[in-house]
Amino acid sequence: MPNASVLEQKKEMVSSIATKLRESQSTVVVDYRGLDVAEVTELRKQLREANVELKVIKNNLVKRATQETDFTELDEFLVGPTAVAFSKEDALAAAKILSDFAKGHENLDIKVGIVEGKVVSQEDLKALASLPSRDGLLSMLLSVLQAPIRNMALAVKAVADKDGESTEG
Repeated sequence: MPNASVLEQKKEMVSSIATKLRESQSTVVVDYRGLDVAEVTELRKQLREANVELKVIKNNLVKRATQETDFTELDEFLVGPTAVAFSKEDALAAAKILSDFAKGHENLDIKVGIVEGKVVSQEDLKALASLPSRDGLLSMLLSVLQAPIRNMALAVKAVADKDGESTEG
């Protein structure tokens, strides 16, 4: 019979994973088989800089956590070496970093994810990863909003310059 404290630790881990699944803006499940220690270290560094937590978790613990969260659709992807990236702040950060990293490291395979409470496929994650970041979108919006003001300022300046020329001559 397993030690009671070991069972308690596993229950706590399952509860912690379930909480992360519920509270994260996005979660991405990857197969990291074939990545060497240096590559995993580099990937963790990139993710950490974006406040994304990467955890290697036993599949059966993640499956127990999905039972508590209604994300049982993930279960079929929990096969082989699995790492899970949790992003609490930016829904696209994990997908972007993992997708970019996978382009240069064919051994990293994105399996499935959860974005803002919805299970999404590998294809959907890659499509989301190609979108501009939140800051990029805000920058685009700001530039669109500034264009009419800039154009009006140029028009007023042109009128002022023209009036200045006509009064001088």
